[in-house]
Amino acid sequence: MQIKTGLRLKSVTDTTEVIVVRACSDPVDLWCGGHPMVQSGEAGSASEVRAGFSGPTLVGKRYLDDDSSFELLCTKAGPGALSIGETMLTEAGAKALPSSD
Repeated sequence: MQIKTGLRLKSVTDTTEVIVVRACSDPVDLWCGGHPMVQSGEAGSASEVRAGFSGPTLVGKRYLDDDSSFELLCTKAGPGALSIGETMLTEAGAKALPSSD
């Protein structure tokens, strides 16, 4: 699926919803709970979270791929983990603030 910045996606396995903050130019196979995500407003066949793909995905947290070229913001939490195919996304840590001296 070609994913663009600002695109809203939802899980077919649980209540997880995300918005794309940073997208790469290559097509991405974005999953939640071990199943492909669909665009908000689209119907998807309900599925159970696959073993090894449980989260949780937390609201307000950002999730990155390995090289940080792709970033998602979770807008609605759920028990499924976010992944690109079978590669799990990692939660982005807080950025260090500059020293105030």
